[in-house]
Amino acid sequence: MKRLVFIAVALTFVVVVVGAYVRLSDAGLGCPDWPLCYGRPIPEKFADADTAAKAWKEMGHRYLAGGLGLLIFGLLLISWRTRQSPWLATAIAALVVFQATLGKWTVTMLLQPAIVTAHLAGGMTILALLTWLALAQRAHQADARFRALRLPAALALGALSLQILLGGWVSANYAALACPDLPLCLGQAVPPMDFANAFHALRELGRTDAGELLPQAALTAIHWSHRMFALVVVAVLTGVILKIRSFSRSLAGLIGLLLLLQFSLGIANVVFNVPLALAAAHNAGAAALLMALVVLNFFAFKGLRPVW
Repeated sequence: MKRLVFIAVALTFVVVVVGAYVRLSDAGLGCPDWPLCYGRPIPEKFADADTAAKAWKEMGHRYLAGGLGLLIFGLLLISWRTRQSPWLATAIAALVVFQATLGKWTVTMLLQPAIVTAHLAGGMTILALLTWLALAQRAHQADARFRALRLPAALALGALSLQILLGGWVSANYAALACPDLPLCLGQAVPPMDFANAFHALRELGRTDAGELLPQAALTAIHWSHRMFALVVVAVLTGVILKIRSFSRSLAGLIGLLLLLQFSLGIANVVFNVPLALAAAHNAGAAALLMALVVLNFFAFKGLRPVW
């Protein structure tokens, strides 16, 4: 059980990052059908190399996700047989089914931003729950002092989760370059923005709910919101890091390092015009920071301290 859970956590992290890579490389519709690719389980040979590359990227991600799903259902059976966190394993398995449905809708609904963002959120949630399940398999020391961190740990996790959703909304709407300068946006602290169309969930990619082309002001609002809330996340997590230093310097150092790395990657993406490698790394950094905050919440709500 322990070994399989940690393998599942590692594979989920890979699937999340590969999924981001597929989306960022514009291969989300590399296969226009689901679950097959042009009616075949393995992409056929294409005369156009770009079409072939996108099809292989999309199907590669699907097979990785499919393997992860089988592994999680194996964990579900073992958890009920051994009575080790069976209800948590059941919730994760149910979420996997819903996540597969979102994956299908992502293709059949032609990358609607709300579906794409929900698919990202589903992957991150599975990663978070598997991380919690993995921690429950290990022995830890009791330390009631960690219970004092419940509120700040929960606030930090909530703030980061909202920022991940905003980042997913930026990516799903291709708004990463809507503000190409730093520290201002289009040369202004508060540029002209259209929040109504920016955050209208039920609309097609690149369109308003009325079917018109999405204005630049809406893309600016999406990017600006993600950038400004990043400052809120930095402030919240910095406060949490200062609080937990006296409880666990190693955990405080890990969260601080990941926060610094993620903030730096966000700046680098703007400075270098969102190269694919940096954009995928930014997604990986968000996943790693999420895992670190799940670890913090686990110890805070269980009244335990890490043994490392």
